Amino acid sequence: MQLPGYYEFCCRVKTISGHSALERIPEALEKLGAKKPMIITDKGVEGAGLIKVLNAAMKGSKVKVGAVYDNVPPDSDIKVVHAVSKIYCDKGCDAIIAVGGGSVIDTAKGTNILVSLGGDDLMRYAGAGAVKHKLKPLIAVPTTSGTGSEMTLVAVIADYERNLKLAFVSYFLLPDIAILDPRMTKTLPPAITAFTAMDAMTHAVEAYTCMAKNPLSDSAALIAIQLISQNVLNVIRNPGDMEGRLALANGSALAGIAFSNSMVGMVHTIGHATGGACHVPHGVCMSIYLPYGLEYNMHRNGNLTAELLYPLAGARVYQATPRRERAEKAVAIIRQLNQDLHDATGKRHARCLKEIFDRDGKQMVAKESLPLIAQKAMGDASQFYNPEDLDFKDFMFVLEAAYEGVPLDRRRVKKG
Repeated sequence: MQLPGYYEFCCRVKTISGHSALERIPEALEKLGAKKPMIITDKGVEGAGLIKVLNAAMKGSKVKVGAVYDNVPPDSDIKVVHAVSKIYCDKGCDAIIAVGGGSVIDTAKGTNILVSLGGDDLMRYAGAGAVKHKLKPLIAVPTTSGTGSEMTLVAVIADYERNLKLAFVSYFLLPDIAILDPRMTKTLPPAITAFTAMDAMTHAVEAYTCMAKNPLSDSAALIAIQLISQNVLNVIRNPGDMEGRLALANGSALAGIAFSNSMVGMVHTIGHATGGACHVPHGVCMSIYLPYGLEYNMHRNGNLTAELLYPLAGARVYQATPRRERAEKAVAIIRQLNQDLHDATGKRHARCLKEIFDRDGKQMVAKESLPLIAQKAMGDASQFYNPEDLDFKDFMFVLEAAYEGVPLDRRRVKKG
């Protein structure tokens, strides 16, 4: 039984952040005892010229890239992990540089398990604590400011033959180094900048308001919320704002530290289910569901939601808002931020479920799919840390409101 006030906190990742952070990679590899890294990335990153930027930053050093794999899919795939691991071993590589978003970094973590521990069955290492030994050097270079994967001890990898997403959890999965360089997000389209930033915002908000919070994760979460809320619109409106991009990268990393040490709640529960049922990008789900999670839980933790007003809006708004109104004001500001992002991205940032469309203009979440999402949410473990319980009817209540984009009728929220 956990004692009152007890918590554990760990962040072993060395962070190198700044406008010339990429140039520090050769020195970092040398200190890790590595000379022949493998670069793992995806077609989007390669096509945006970011691997050329990375190579230019390492030019003239003793680092010799042993192999490049640039075909990581949008969702990490166990077959891809096995294929990448074989290339790593065949080419005699001794470290990994992951350049990309969450799928790339998760693929790199999975690859690192196999090349470090041996064998050809990644499945044996699934779950919590199955990876028990130090792995090969891993440097994570995020190209979005959202997932926080560069700071987490988790990898999620899909097994499509069994229609499963497998979680791998171990402190040994933490990257050795995270490189936060704003050049890596400069080519990110406005809509992706928006929903990845809201993904990070959700990590920080749920870390601060859910049941496994602690003083150290709180500190990281509050600064993350402030950095994201102050900079995301400016970056979208002014893509060349490199200071703003660096602030978002730092905010995403801090949010990753926060939720990796305090977990998340119902926003992620419903988001995971929506992604599984309708293949909606995770960050899109987070931006839509975030205000609903705060509304649903407000009778339990409204005091914490009220405290979010300070990093979201600043001291003047916080002081001018009566104490009893601060929680609702915080939710209103998040909704307004989603509206502002919707406008700034040419209406590509969805405000509700019925506004989510794929590249062909097809609606991704049909109203008829809401019961399936609710059913899938029932089995997601992240709800364990949510302040209020949810059953099938509760999930449907939230989903129906989020589909239309209307606030929750808080009189209908359970008070048990």
